[in-house]
Amino acid sequence: MEYRMRIIVHTAKCQGHARCWAQAPEIFNLDDEGYILPGAIDVEEKDELFASRGARSCPERALEIDCTSDALLDRLLFNQHCGG
Repeated sequence: MEYRMRIIVHTAKCQGHARCWAQAPEIFNLDDEGYILPGAIDVEEKDELFASRGARSCPERALEIDCTSDALLDRLLFNQHCGG
């Protein structure tokens, strides 16, 4: 399986708001106290929109979107510009 999006987790920045999990609980894994688990998250194409929304919802910017495809980035920026 080829992944075109990866979420880079900056655990030191996480404050346990769990907004990422609220947007996409099947993508973002939290510990018992509500903090994001360490390690990068490879995102399947079908989950890219939810992963992007979850990462962008973090008020501490603990989640960084790493896109390896210009086409994916263009799609996400278009969706963001259009309110998606």
